[in-house]
Order: sequence, then C-alpha cells, then structure tokens
Amino acid sequence: MRTEFLRPIDGLKLPEVYRALLRPGETGADLYGNAHQLPRFFYEITSWQQAREVRLAPHFTLAELMLVDCREARLLLGQFPHYVPCAIVLLARLLEDFRREVDAPVFISANGGYRSPAHQIGGATSIHAWGTAANIYRVGDTFLNDVRSIGKYGAIAASLSPAVFVRPFGLERGQTNDHLHIDLGFASLTPRECSDAS
Repeated sequence: MRTEFLRPIDGLKLPEVYRALLRPGETGADLYGNAHQLPRFFYEITSWQQAREVRLAPHFTLAELMLVDCREARLLLGQFPHYVPCAIVLLARLLEDFRREVDAPVFISANGGYRSPAHQIGGATSIHAWGTAANIYRVGDTFLNDVRSIGKYGAIAASLSPAVFVRPFGLERGQTNDHLHIDLGFASLTPRECSDAS
C-alpha cells in the first residue's frame, strides 16, 4: 500500500478560497436535519498521477474515490492541489473488506466517493462530503440496478460491521435504485501529526 505521499493539512490553515468551498470544521446538517461537523483535516493531493499511484488499500487507489464531474466547484475540479478528508482511508478499508467478501472487482461510480460540500449533488448535506461513503454501480460482472442485486450485495456490506449503513432499494428519499450506497457515518480522522486545538 503506497500512502507515504499523503500530506495531512489542517483545513483551517488553507487559503480562504479553499476554506469557503471545503468549510473545514463547520457544522452541516444531514438529510434529516441532524447536525454534524464537516471534516477539518485533509490529505493534500498534488496531481492525478499522485492520486492514481496512492493505494489506500490493496485494490483501491485514491483516484477511484475522488473522481467527480463538472458539478464540483471549478477551483476544486480544475486545478491542483485537491484536498480529501483524511477519513477516506477508513472508507478504503471498508471497500477492501467488501471486495474480499464478494471475491470480485468493485466499481465506484463518478461522484460515488468523496464530493466536497460545494458539489452540486448533495453539498454539505451529503455524507460523501465526509469521505466515508461510496456508491458502487458494479460488482464483478453484475450491475447493481435492481432489488435483487442491491439487496444481495447490501446484505454482504452490512455484515462487515455495525458501523456500516446500506441504503435500501427504492425510489424514495434515502433509497437507491441504480447503485449500492454504503457508508460509515459522519466519521472524522485526525492524523497523529495534527492537533485538534484551534
């Protein structure tokens, strides 16, 4: 696993333009109105090459978990450095455990890993802003787009830990019908070399 290139950054020390988009340490609300502190600590990513080379787990690179589309804030999408919450390493560990259980490649959709609070899909209300959620559209040769496939792989994911949440199949708010959504809740990670003191 190659993580030696990851440099942790206190988001409160970033330039104002980044702080306005990432909102480090600010309070955000989830879909149900529950308040959660947005991530404060990030890994600084200097290039796509670095993102492709850094393995957060044996079968998952950082690039797979931070791929977004044009709905991301231009500053965060169009240039480097990029910043991803440090808790993304927890997500990678979960995905590696899931891959081991299903014994097949696991494919994360674009916008299916980390999205900043400035992203037009969900923004600060989305658990993806914590870097602890993944949308999986395919496992091996199986596309996850029906009740059977989402139910089957959702049950496997949920069996990995009581901390794992899986959205049920459906068309209502908080459900999914074209991917498997798994997450670890609103987890944050403070690197050893960083201080929580303001």
